[in-house]
Order: sequence, then structure tokens, then C-alpha cells
Amino acid sequence: MATDRRTLLADAALDVLADEGMRGLTHRAVDRRADLPTGTTSAYYRTRAALLTALVTRLVHLDQTELQTAAEQFPPIRTAEELVAGLVLLARQRLTGQGRRRSLARHACAVESVRDPELREILVPRENAGREAVRLFLAGHGVEDVEGRTHTLLTCVDGLVFDRLVSGGEVRPEELEGLVAAALR
Repeated sequence: MATDRRTLLADAALDVLADEGMRGLTHRAVDRRADLPTGTTSAYYRTRAALLTALVTRLVHLDQTELQTAAEQFPPIRTAEELVAGLVLLARQRLTGQGRRRSLARHACAVESVRDPELREILVPRENAGREAVRLFLAGHGVEDVEGRTHTLLTCVDGLVFDRLVSGGEVRPEELEGLVAAALR
């Protein structure tokens, strides 16, 4: 039962962070969001640092699961057009619904991790099926420095998502076509 309660609290913390920002993330706010008695969050996560660690760990788990599921649903990427279509889908998922909420929380945690090495270590990009699909595509097209190009391409996509979180709108396919073309050069 403790694991389920911990997940419930981490999910509630993620929601609080998405809605109220880092300043609004308190044990009491998480208790309210989870609809649990005051003090419950504090009983499971004694400090704010422990709560943030749980939130970030849950966030990374949700992101990794999403990327694994997406990779399993699609065949290997063969063309630049297929890669662009996949990146458009990823950007759309990160800008709408629960994906948007996770993106808001992810960026707040990324800023917080500048001063917290433990959070930074958890947030470091992980190996996942989505990253591997991009890596294999670039390698299959003879790109030198596959690791560097994969990192740069995905970082640029993250930057576009961040820009649209702040300024509104969606990531346009033409923008991603340009990034993929640059990665292939």
C-alpha cells in the first residue's frame, strides 16, 4: 500500500507544480490535491527535497514509459519524413493534456536542478527507445557523430516545446523539417 500512496503523492505533487509552480509546491498543497489528511505527505516525504526527488523520479518514469510505448507502436524510422512526423507527434503530446502538465513540471524541475545535483542526476536524459530510434536513423544515414547529432536534435525539439509552452502555439512541421535536415548534414 505504501508504494501506491507514494505514487499518488508524487502524482499530486506533479499536478501542484504544474498548476502553482515551484513556490506553490508544499506538503499541505499536495495533501489537498491528493485529498488526504493534512500531514500525510510529510509522513511519507519528510522534507521538501524528498518530495521533489519523488516528484522528479515519477516524472522521469512517466516520460520514459511514454517514449517506450511510442517506440513500440511505430516501425523503425526509415525516412526524414517519418522522423519529422514522429517528432511532431512527440511535440504535440508534450504541449497538450497531461503531457503539457508534465512539460511544465519538467521545466520547473530543470531550473531547480541547477542548484540541486541530486535532481539534476535524475533529470539527465536517459537512454530510451525514442532516443535510440533517432540514433539508429541518423547512423543509418551515415551521419558522423551520431551521439552528438542525436543530442542536439532532441535538445532543439525540447527547446521548441519550451518556447511554445511559454508563448503558445504548436511546433510546426516545417521547423522540425529544418532541424532534421541539419542533423542529416
